[in-house]
Amino acid sequence: MAKTMIGLVKEHRAPGAVLKEIPVPAIGPDEVLVKVKASSICGTDVHIYNWDAWAQKSVATGNVFGHEFAGIVVETGGLVEGVRIGDHVSAEGHMACGTCKACRTGNKHVCSRTRSFGITVPGCFAEYAAVKGDNIIRNDPEMPFELASLQDPLGNAVHAVLAGEIVGKSVLIVGAGLIGLMAITVAKACGAGLIIAADVHPYRLQKAREMGADVVVDSAGTCLPQRVREVTEGEGAEVVLEMSGHPQGIRDGFEAAARAARVSMLGIPSLEVGMDLGQIIFKGLRVEGITGRRMDETWHQMKGLLRKGKIGLDQMVTHTCSLDRFEEAFALMNSGYCGKIVFMNERTNHFEAVETARFPILLHTT
Repeated sequence: MAKTMIGLVKEHRAPGAVLKEIPVPAIGPDEVLVKVKASSICGTDVHIYNWDAWAQKSVATGNVFGHEFAGIVVETGGLVEGVRIGDHVSAEGHMACGTCKACRTGNKHVCSRTRSFGITVPGCFAEYAAVKGDNIIRNDPEMPFELASLQDPLGNAVHAVLAGEIVGKSVLIVGAGLIGLMAITVAKACGAGLIIAADVHPYRLQKAREMGADVVVDSAGTCLPQRVREVTEGEGAEVVLEMSGHPQGIRDGFEAAARAARVSMLGIPSLEVGMDLGQIIFKGLRVEGITGRRMDETWHQMKGLLRKGKIGLDQMVTHTCSLDRFEEAFALMNSGYCGKIVFMNERTNHFEAVETARFPILLHTT
């Protein structure tokens, strides 16, 4: 096996990234080495690439970034169990300590000692990645690598949707970005009643319609809370999934919430958010922060939904490209005129739009 590889490195504490030749990771006894076949760009990666306020305080530079991937195991450490060379895999990107109070009480997803793949430790925008054996998720070999790489963000959507009661509820999704779009299909699969999606970008609004939203609101030209009350008989949304991270979107979401509603917040604000806390107090809202996935509960929930064909990701991948076209890929992500962009390591110097028909809705998992 080669001793070096090409990786996309967040080398400097500034916007951008560098594609360079770096050593193939050496694995420890509790790790596996994965040959990365596909890696998808996340909104978090855009924060890192753009080097906004959140990235500046959260990201370790000098590392390969990226945390959504699918590949094949090519080497295993001596202490790794349940993973074999040749397995098709993805991975949980949060590496909890396993010994703190949060970890020992079923809350590993908020472990204060967590190391994050592609954020504080080297990630997957490369030809190979080293991953903790305990974090490996096995995939069905029939699942296309492009789609298998989307399970990490899909888990965010599943976690947000299932953080409370959903069956028959009116649901407002603020921010029809990539995870917001996934949340639409997850909420629909899990029995939500009316699904309302709000965004300011015309492409994302159209994608929200395609993913199955019942009502789509352009919140740039419409008063979102008023529109939500109009379509919910004056009550407001019983579940609000805040996916935008935009200060006004956050404020609108709380104002649009019904009394005693649940508000699940996943969007990462790049700016300070000022709001009227009376919206929470006097409405009796339940507010929950959504970070990553509940380990390992969310992965099992997600795989159950995929196995039964309840949710599909075939409409999410709109472009594939090789890693050397990263500048074009991030420019397109910043424009908002795309769904998921996936780096494919088997092809070089390509960038192409994906026809939906390339991916049948076949997501059986083991």
